[in-house]
Amino acid sequence: MKSFIVIALALVVAVAAQNKYTSKYDGIDIDEILKSDRLFSSYYKCLLDQGRCTPDANELKRILPEALQTNCAKCSAKQREGSTRVINYLIENRSEQWKSLQAKYDPENIYSNMYRDDARARGIKL
Repeated sequence: MKSFIVIALALVVAVAAQNKYTSKYDGIDIDEILKSDRLFSSYYKCLLDQGRCTPDANELKRILPEALQTNCAKCSAKQREGSTRVINYLIENRSEQWKSLQAKYDPENIYSNMYRDDARARGIKL
């Protein structure tokens, strides 16, 4: 009976882990990317299919549509905090790039409208 409980708990942990995005890239210094025109441009071009993608940028590009659709349901707290910082930075400092990303990933403003209240609560000015 005890072994059954241990196996069941292991399965619960495994399923829970599958329901989250990888934390493999959580150590990336977001501020360094945002401060560097070269690094920022690389990520930006990757997201817009205009340039090559690093493995971490490719992962972001892969999960971004689902994260938008699910309000980042599979994101960790660190990933949510990072996304808030990035969105605020784009809106306040790189509005043209923000508009281009919105045009690609939210052309009908579905997500902007859907998450407007949540964004305000997190300090994002849409």
